[in-house]
Amino acid sequence: MKGIIYYLLLATLLGLISCGNKKAPEEKPTVLDLKEMSDLATVEYTVTKIIKAEDNKTWFKIGDRKILMSCEAQIKAGIDLSSITKDNISENGKDIKLRLPPPKIISFSIPPEKIEVQYQETSVFRDKFSSKERDALAVQAETQIRNNLAGLGIMEQAKANTSLFVNNFLKQLGYQNITITYDDGNPLNPFQ
Repeated sequence: MKGIIYYLLLATLLGLISCGNKKAPEEKPTVLDLKEMSDLATVEYTVTKIIKAEDNKTWFKIGDRKILMSCEAQIKAGIDLSSITKDNISENGKDIKLRLPPPKIISFSIPPEKIEVQYQETSVFRDKFSSKERDALAVQAETQIRNNLAGLGIMEQAKANTSLFVNNFLKQLGYQNITITYDDGNPLNPFQ
């Protein structure tokens, strides 16, 4: 009897050990895994804006006052992949159609260290441009950069780069005929 119990315990122990060594089956990546990338920045632009100001046309102020500043904006654009749903995907064997959201500006910044006074001329009877005035000029430059983003082609480049990235991802999943389209969104407001 002791021998039988010993063999049963040994068999149970070996069974438990063999179950513990089994690896969990690896999950195959899916198209919806793209959602995990959330905001995918696919293009980055650095834009330098020159700011020129003078106020020597005021009749009650004697002398000239001029300033030339530069600022450098760093802009990243891409796609918010977290909004992809099953409704955006149409699969048929090795064919897939994927509809993505429109590109958007993911980040826009003008670091303070990238705002520099290049030249300043002030006559004897005038004060230099104050910090508040220089800040107002930098805000004006930022507004001009934001308003001219469409002319930079950043959204088109974000679409092209995203399409290339997603196309390669889908090929890795085994798809052969890949069609990627974009929602129209609001092309006038890339800061969605």
